[in-house]
This record gives sequence, C-alpha cells and structure tokens, in this order.
Amino acid sequence: MTDTEPAVDAGAVDPETLRARAVASLVVARERTTLLTGCVEDPDLTAQHSPLMSPLVWDLAHIGNQEEQWLLRAVAGHEAIRPEIDGLYDAFEHPRAERPKLPLLSPAEARAYAADVRGRALDVLERQAFHGTRLTEAGFVFGMIAQHEQQHDETMLITHQLRTGPQALTAPDPDPVPLFTGPSEVLVPGGPFTMGTSDEPWALDNERPAHRREVAPFRIDTTPVTNGAYQAFIEDGGYDNPRWWAPDGWAHIHKHGIDAPLFWRRDGKQFLRRRFGVTEVVPPDEPVLHVCWYEADAYARWAGRRLPTEAEWEKAARHDPAGDRSMRYPWGDADPGPEHANLGQRHLRPAPAGSYPAGESPLGVRQLIGDVWEWTASDFLPYPGFKAFPYKEYSEVFFGPEYKVLRGGSFAVDAVACRGTFRNWDYPIRRQIFSGFRTARSEDV
Repeated sequence: MTDTEPAVDAGAVDPETLRARAVASLVVARERTTLLTGCVEDPDLTAQHSPLMSPLVWDLAHIGNQEEQWLLRAVAGHEAIRPEIDGLYDAFEHPRAERPKLPLLSPAEARAYAADVRGRALDVLERQAFHGTRLTEAGFVFGMIAQHEQQHDETMLITHQLRTGPQALTAPDPDPVPLFTGPSEVLVPGGPFTMGTSDEPWALDNERPAHRREVAPFRIDTTPVTNGAYQAFIEDGGYDNPRWWAPDGWAHIHKHGIDAPLFWRRDGKQFLRRRFGVTEVVPPDEPVLHVCWYEADAYARWAGRRLPTEAEWEKAARHDPAGDRSMRYPWGDADPGPEHANLGQRHLRPAPAGSYPAGESPLGVRQLIGDVWEWTASDFLPYPGFKAFPYKEYSEVFFGPEYKVLRGGSFAVDAVACRGTFRNWDYPIRRQIFSGFRTARSEDV
C-alpha cells in the first residue's frame, strides 16, 4: 500500500462531517489525557511507578510529539518545533525502563508543548481536504492520532493502577444488573465469514485487508469468565497442578510465585484486590481481570475447554448469519453508545457478567466489546495481503509467535480505538493490562 492509494471511497462522506468527527475524537482524547495527568502532583508524573511503564510525563510529551510529526510535519509540511526531542520520545529508541533517566521535558514543558502542537494541528484540520493521499483520505491520519492518544491514555490508566498511594481517580460504578442466568455458551455455526476490513476508514494496517475465513462450528462462552469462576480454579489447586499449564507458563508462575490474578491477595476465605488505590473484596460476578495468557489458557484446560482462536472470536463478534455479512460491531454498524458497551473510562471497572444486552451479537454473545480485553489462542500474524502503513513499527515488527492476540477492548479503551476488527497484542506473561478472557470448545459434528 502506498501513500497515493486510497483505502476507501470517501467520496460520499461529507467533508464537514469528517472534520467534525476528527475534531471531536481529538478533543475527547485530550480531555482524557488532561484528566490522567492532572489528577496527581508533578512528582507522580515524573516517577516511574513500574519498570513495565513509562513515567506519565513521558507519555504526555510523546503524545504531542507523534501529533507534531504526523499532523504538522507529514501532512502540513511544517518545520519541526523541537527537533531535538524526537529521539527522547521515540518508543523504539529507548526501552520503558530507561526513560526516567532521559532529559525529559518537565511536566509544565510537556503540557505547553502538547498544547502548542494541538492548537496548530486544529488549524491544519480546519483547512484539510480529505483526499489525495492515503494519509489524508477520509481523515485517516487524524483518526490515527486520536487512536494513538487514546491508546496512551489506556497505558497511563494502567500506570495509575500500578502506582501506590491514595486514590487519584474516581468514576461511577456500572449500573447493577440481575445475576445473569442465561445460557452459559452459544453455538457459532461453521462456515466462511469475512474477517478484517478493507473499508473501515480509520482501521489500522493489521486489521486489513478483508478476507474470507473458514471456521468449523464451535461453542463460546456467552460472557467473559468471572472472578467467581476463576476463584473456583484457584481453590481447586489450579496453580499447583502442572497438568493445566503450558510448560513455559508453569515455569513462569513458579519463578515469580504467582498464585492468583495480579492485585489479588487472600484474606481468610475471601480474596481482596487493589483497584486504583482502593482495597475491596473481589466481586464474584465481574469478569476476571489482570490475568496473563498462561493463566487464561490454564483455566480453560481445567474447565475442559480452550481459548477461542482469533478467527473464532471475530466470527462470534461480527458475523450476522441472517444476512451472511460481517458487521462493524456485535450489535450492528452503529457507533458504540453507553447502552452497548463499557468503554472510554466511563467506569473504572468491568460491568457484571451479562450486562449490556443491547450490545449482544446476533447469536446472543454478550460483552464482546468493552469491559476486558480477551486473550485468544492465536499468535499475532499478518492477514493475507497485509501491507504496512504508514510505518512498519506499528504492526509489522511485532508479528510472530512471541505475541498473543487480544480482542474486544476494555473499560479503559475509547470507542475510537475499538472495533470488531481491532487487534491488540502482548506477551503471554503480561498481567498489568486490563485483560480477561472467555473460553470455547469445538462442536462435535
């Protein structure tokens, strides 16, 4: 794919509608960034709360630097504002553990820089024609930057969860719902379906192109696995029996003394967890959170099931058997609303299993979007016909068996960075991310 090859036919889209969408997406992202960096004092912004994460102030300036490089330099042709900082905020040049030692911008400097870039970027957007190059077609580059900022907002929210000290963030809890008593699993018919996309204007390179996949019939959990169900695995000695674990996973949990999800601790007959500075009893009806791929895989084996493949997950989430088509979301093609899914840091926890009936798929699978990222059985690999765009470092350098795919998004993901085709990936040992899972099993035919 080259910069002169349009990804979609955007001729039918009103330019002012595209402009309004781009502005709204950028503004929402910046409001969230401001909240995440404004709720703590400067020492918390410059500290490294975990070697797995950057200081919050690094994320803030990195957001501004990426916006400058793509919207001001690549699109508008402007000279660099502060070219000397490009290397400091290159995510591939400096591992996270080393970033606190760099001569980073101070919190005040980072805020001023990001604000300066944003003001100029909105001026560029006001004059932008949404055609002519792959970057600008249908506002792609503006959507890419809004998604990038929201992805770093999620990363910063992870840092807030890892930091010690008193609560800094608050949000209302999801609405209570009756205990889910529907079927525990749903049959997904076998046959072909369309995976990925070639016409979603802001889809990223690893979601492309659309292609047909054949999937055998299978059954998948109606809701994500809950804390209560996962606790049964713990109480049955799940962490003590190598029978359930992949060899690398068994070695990992013993090396690090892992015997429960991250942030859990036993208190008599119950488990407590720390959530954004608050200690609470683990709620049994919420989807389990902060488990790595090895833990998800072990639970599935213990339950006599397995993790779904990425193709199975997407078919369960997007396929409409009545129309034999793939939808943008489980509920259809409409953008997510608060009735569909738990997204955008509206809450600081997953909603109870069985929530959001308006967001279920045509087959009746719930909470496929939002609440928790869901581990799949699949390695992160390119789709047939994949072409890197606009740079190899977004996806291509990560392809391979080292990374496992997660799908669906979490409560920490904004709608702009969450689709039925959206793909996330991470090492199978990662637990600080907002990750859970659901299980599947093959259907006997």
